[in-house]
Amino acid sequence: MRLRHRLRALTVGALALLTGAGALPAASAATAGDDNRPSGGGLSATIRYTEYGIPHIVAKDYASLGFGDGWAQAADQVCTLADGFVTLRGERSRHFGPDAAPGPDLSDASTNLSSDLFFRGIRDARTVERLLARPAPEGPSRPARELARGWAAGYNAWLARNRITDERCRGASWVRPVTELDVARRGYALTVLGGQGGTVDGITGARPSSGAAPRTAARRAPEAAAKALFAARAGDMGSNAVAFSGAVTATGRGLLLGNPHYPWQGGRRFWQAQLTIPGELDVAGVSLLGMPVVEIGHNPYVAWSHTVATGVPFGLYELRAAPGNPHAYLVDGVPEAMTERKVTVPVRGEDGRVTDVTRSQWWTRYGPVLTSLGGELPLPWTGKTLYAITDPNAAQLRFTDTSLAFGKARSVHDVRDALRRTQGLPWVNTVAADRAGHSLMSQSQVLPRITDDLAGRCSTALGRRLYPGTGLAVLDGSRRACALGRDRDALQPGVFGPSAMPTLTDAPYAENSNDSAWLSNADRPLTGYPRVFGDIGTPRSLRTRGAVEDVAALARRGRLTVDDLREQQFADRVPAGALAAADTAAACAKLPGGRATGSDGKAVDVSAACGVLARWDRTVRPGSRGALLFDRYWRKLTAAVPQDKLWRVPFSAEDPVRTPRSLDTAHPAVARVLADAVAELRAQGTALDAPWGEHQFVERGGKRLPIPGGSHDLGVWNVVQSRWDAARGAYTDVRSGTSYLQAVGFDGGPCPVARTLLTYSQSSDPASPHYSDQTELFSAGRMVKARFCEKDILASPALRVVRVGGR
Repeated sequence: MRLRHRLRALTVGALALLTGAGALPAASAATAGDDNRPSGGGLSATIRYTEYGIPHIVAKDYASLGFGDGWAQAADQVCTLADGFVTLRGERSRHFGPDAAPGPDLSDASTNLSSDLFFRGIRDARTVERLLARPAPEGPSRPARELARGWAAGYNAWLARNRITDERCRGASWVRPVTELDVARRGYALTVLGGQGGTVDGITGARPSSGAAPRTAARRAPEAAAKALFAARAGDMGSNAVAFSGAVTATGRGLLLGNPHYPWQGGRRFWQAQLTIPGELDVAGVSLLGMPVVEIGHNPYVAWSHTVATGVPFGLYELRAAPGNPHAYLVDGVPEAMTERKVTVPVRGEDGRVTDVTRSQWWTRYGPVLTSLGGELPLPWTGKTLYAITDPNAAQLRFTDTSLAFGKARSVHDVRDALRRTQGLPWVNTVAADRAGHSLMSQSQVLPRITDDLAGRCSTALGRRLYPGTGLAVLDGSRRACALGRDRDALQPGVFGPSAMPTLTDAPYAENSNDSAWLSNADRPLTGYPRVFGDIGTPRSLRTRGAVEDVAALARRGRLTVDDLREQQFADRVPAGALAAADTAAACAKLPGGRATGSDGKAVDVSAACGVLARWDRTVRPGSRGALLFDRYWRKLTAAVPQDKLWRVPFSAEDPVRTPRSLDTAHPAVARVLADAVAELRAQGTALDAPWGEHQFVERGGKRLPIPGGSHDLGVWNVVQSRWDAARGAYTDVRSGTSYLQAVGFDGGPCPVARTLLTYSQSSDPASPHYSDQTELFSAGRMVKARFCEKDILASPALRVVRVGGR
């Protein structure tokens, strides 16, 4: 093994000399002729680019590896990265105005001002500095720190030596060098996305009400509001993953298909690379932008992916206001003063002048006061009660160490050990397979230690309404006895330890599609975990039902290969269509005169729709005819009718994959929304059997690319969440969905068998050659044959080598 790594290092050095140190990658913002050997403070790395601009970065140590990674990320994504660092500095309002929306950025803030107040508050409080000061394993390890240090140096070196050509930030004053601390702050922002970062408006806008409870946009019952909040988050940050054990594969070794659903734009994009320190680390996959480590990927021994978990990574405390003092609350009858954090941010006015805006944030022993959750659930701060959020992920910075440990794992056992040792995953499950044939699904995430017993003893009236149905606890903050406590095997107080995590090992398949861990394998259901982790014995989403049907069928067939995983990814089967299309077509055919009355009271001839739905192939492939009609009909139907009212056969926990079923076509909404869907398409001049790909597409470089897949509500594995453009009668802007695909197997040799795809491509700069090349593959249902081993990298016809750093 040492000899092989030594030979690899020699080959890299020789190849760099042969190809020339000044060779440029096909990077969006680099300019031909630039010197790519700037001072790196002694840090250096070699970057080999293969097809589709995928970099393979080799360095002698962690700091140098981070240097190469920061350089290469900047070459592809400098404007998106720089925009994120503006967010972390709390300067969006200075540069872009206070009222604009940050977009799919590093929090859920609805305005730049709200975002700035939140992130400037983190800086002023020195939150990240305190976490960095903690020794490992509670704090980050030295390799994690060195990666961050090197990444900042590499990003800065790229800025110093290259002219930015991307129009989005060329010449912008807000593109600045960064520090190791900025990189750590970016990791922190990603860590708290599921908690404080998902409640930014509620925290930064928290004020005592002057009288009655303030009105908000939320006008529904608390249970429905909380469910809507979690559903909206799942729509933007979902995923599928399945691991097959060697018992059902052709080689007797594990297989993994990962399909995370993440935003296609902004600071939560993935970026693909291979990171190598000879003899120490060799891992390929993707990082979230600005992170110096592979978070989803594979090495020669094990492959893993993540799915957003159902565990609620935060809780609420309901506090009793101290009489006569709106900024104090009672704990065991004793007043306790809040801590005021005055936060000042620079704001550009309409006249272009910059002035300071100061707001106060109020903190309690449990966390910050907030007055709403995501704009869905109002939490009024009155003269009697107020609410604070407790977010244990706001007290940890171990995500990088968990990912780094995965990259060095040699088995599923090592993955489990990494989860136990580092305890750094904030809001995701882990699904993994290894070359020895083992499989894993583990919901090992940092969760507040809210046991069912604690919820039973300490839930307030609001908590008793929310906890059973949503897992969101609202505990009585006026009693010390309602504190979260500590598990013996937990690295930090107030969280569950590793022994509490729902885990499935060595099942023929282990799958998750953002429902709870209960049906990771339908034949081996997981039970016994507290409600805060997720539910048990309740209806699954159509995507989970379809996924379990598909992967269970594959497991029964056996002798599976990587090609079978690719076929599953692009099958584009619509479980909602399998359940409802035939029933709808039959009901349509029985309508008197083939007509139905729409929501506007007008009769619509729907007779042609009957045949279109009957003939539809029940997929959302680009050539599928009838998919568009069903999609528009189904979205309207599920918006009009609760799920438990749609079906004649209700849900049964004894048959959770096949129930509920049989569409209740007698419900008046069925004919009404079918009429609405038909009228809508006809008004746009769209044929009822128009091919799906003509109405779901993206435009890249003047070319229209049909996009396969469909919405989460259709139950499709290949999720694509797109914006409906009513004027064009099409889904023209993919907001989120299938992002980084990897189908990985092992044949016993040193080189894993892998197919990958970054659906939105490596660069977000329209001028880059890697702006749409992988998107074109996605449109065609194709993947990239991964180059992992040295012989495959060197054999790439697109090979470009760049030496960066040095003195």
